[in-house]
Amino acid sequence: MKTYKTLIVVLLALVIGACGSTTLTPAAQTDIALPGEIASTNIPSSASVGQTPALTPDASVDNLTYTATTSPISTATLSVTPIPTIHVTAVKGNVFIRRGPDLAFNPVSVLMDGQSVKALGRDVLANWLQVSIPDHPKETGWISIRTRFVTVNGDIMTLPEVMPTDWPVRASLRNCTYHQMEVNPGGIVIPAADNFPDNDVQINPGVYTIHDIEVDGSPDVMEVEVKEGSHIDILDDGDGNHKKCALP
Repeated sequence: MKTYKTLIVVLLALVIGACGSTTLTPAAQTDIALPGEIASTNIPSSASVGQTPALTPDASVDNLTYTATTSPISTATLSVTPIPTIHVTAVKGNVFIRRGPDLAFNPVSVLMDGQSVKALGRDVLANWLQVSIPDHPKETGWISIRTRFVTVNGDIMTLPEVMPTDWPVRASLRNCTYHQMEVNPGGIVIPAADNFPDNDVQINPGVYTIHDIEVDGSPDVMEVEVKEGSHIDILDDGDGNHKKCALP
């Protein structure tokens, strides 16, 4: 009986000894990358059983299709209103075209009754228009519009202002007789020679007839063509008397 108890004690001692020498295996650690290591972590393209599976992106960058959307650009359409062509027409008579915008300039052409020419410009007062000379479109002249013998279509203020580059040269008629003379067209009266210096008058270029208004019927005594720079003396009166002008 004592032997049986001893055997039981030995067996218990062996069991207790075995339990005390047993080594516990700790649980496996989780592979957590620290924030600073994320960029250098190399994830395999495929994972075996038991390993962390490879991450698969939703779409490959190379396979992305970018569709550009362009907003419509508003393009403004410029509306340019052309300046209408303006013409000058002679009516009820012929009209001189002069080399400058004043009656003191020489005529360079004539606009015949019913004829029209293109207006190219105007003077500062809008009393004269620069026009193309009929049959010579590369040459220009000036025509007065302050007369009932011309009509103009359109607004002349839309034309460019043109400044003449020179001045007219003075022309004159001098009466050397002792009768008053009248110059037509224009009805210009030139005093007799004894009214010096009023007997010398400035006159615009043109063709004139001179009448002795102190003789019955106002006979013609002279027909003259005056040009820039002309200085013409009237030497005969309506009674047939011939005079000479006094020297300056």
